Amino acid sequence: MTPPLKLSHSRSHELFTRANKVIPGGVNSPVRAFRSVGGEPLFLARGSGSYVWDVDGNRYLDFVGSWGPLLFGHAPEFVLNALRETMVSGTSFGAPTELEVQLAELMCETLPGLEMVRMVNSGTEATMSAIRLARGVTGRDRIIKFNGCYHGHSDSLLVKAGSGLATLGIAGSPGVPAQFAELTTSIPYNDLALFEETIRALGPNTIACVIIEPVIGNAGLILPTNGYLAGLRKLTEDHGIVLIFDEVMTGFRVARGGAAERFGVTPDLVTYGKVIGGGLPVGAFGGTREMMSHLAPLGPIYQAGTLSGNPLAMAAGIAMLSEIQKNDPYPHFERLGAKWSAEFSAIGKENGVAISATSCGSMIGFFFSDVPITNYETALGSDVERFKRFFHAMLSRGVYLAPSAFEAGFLSAAHTESDIEFFLTQARDALKTL
Repeated sequence: MTPPLKLSHSRSHELFTRANKVIPGGVNSPVRAFRSVGGEPLFLARGSGSYVWDVDGNRYLDFVGSWGPLLFGHAPEFVLNALRETMVSGTSFGAPTELEVQLAELMCETLPGLEMVRMVNSGTEATMSAIRLARGVTGRDRIIKFNGCYHGHSDSLLVKAGSGLATLGIAGSPGVPAQFAELTTSIPYNDLALFEETIRALGPNTIACVIIEPVIGNAGLILPTNGYLAGLRKLTEDHGIVLIFDEVMTGFRVARGGAAERFGVTPDLVTYGKVIGGGLPVGAFGGTREMMSHLAPLGPIYQAGTLSGNPLAMAAGIAMLSEIQKNDPYPHFERLGAKWSAEFSAIGKENGVAISATSCGSMIGFFFSDVPITNYETALGSDVERFKRFFHAMLSRGVYLAPSAFEAGFLSAAHTESDIEFFLTQARDALKTL
């Protein structure tokens, strides 16, 4: 058995102490704080390929990948070159540029059902805007989401609900008005009969849209059951309800054309973020020409953003999408993901530990569970305490996983068979210590 490394985190500790004095909780996004796993967060200094280094000089094999955008790993030269070439001409204009047209054209050429796209600055902004568009087009107010699906931190979407049928939404955070929550209904994922019953109970003529992560990544990796997404598509079409795929995480991750391509289901609207900017802050939402023509300045539904279409983000996105066309990474993702999930599950069995590991394109995920994970409710039944111990055991062995039992992981084109073997070797050792 390989002993864990004796890593120093003194510089990370010093920075975290300083950060707590000037940043709430010491972090600018809550999951980074390590509260879900205990201990203090690492402060990262640089990344290259499939690896990251912290400020103390420790190197880790990275399966977080900045939470999804780094399809080709950290600091790929073709993205850096695009940024260097662009930034010398300026970093922001608040005016149209050729780059945003080029990226929009590439997206519309690549993504199923996408005829027009509006660039924004984050995934939260994309989902918020898509819902406003759906409400404006339908003249209806209610939305349906699914437990465990995260669509950003806008007020209408920070809602949780009791299990079973459609109770009124309860705000999931102080500061969200009850009136907003009451217009949002959240139900379990992968239950088509319950979805149909919810439509009937609420009244289809009251529901503007349904928004879903077609593959859940924000409650761990949870795949749709066979026919589920197609069933949602049919029911929403039957009742004139706008179907929104939140592909902020799955876009270009589970297939070149995202979940819409992988599962053969085309939504009315789709939202993107992360990956379309090659690692820079960006988002987008789009759909049919008819739907998107309701947006200002063509139509009456207002949406705007001073930095939308930022040239640096557009250049990085163009570089990333162009690289996909030149060097198709998807067979590589499927091969590595299948190896990772099958062999990790087998290692658990060898050690008497139930592991439910799965992959979908370049997304990977696992739960310490002896039952299939089909929704957020079953995910909550997994062994979170074992995950915490495993997380720290792997970190001490040079593997950086998401610091939460309820987050997906990510492969990149920079990951190799040797990287997967390293992970599996360290996981086998770690499991023996738990």
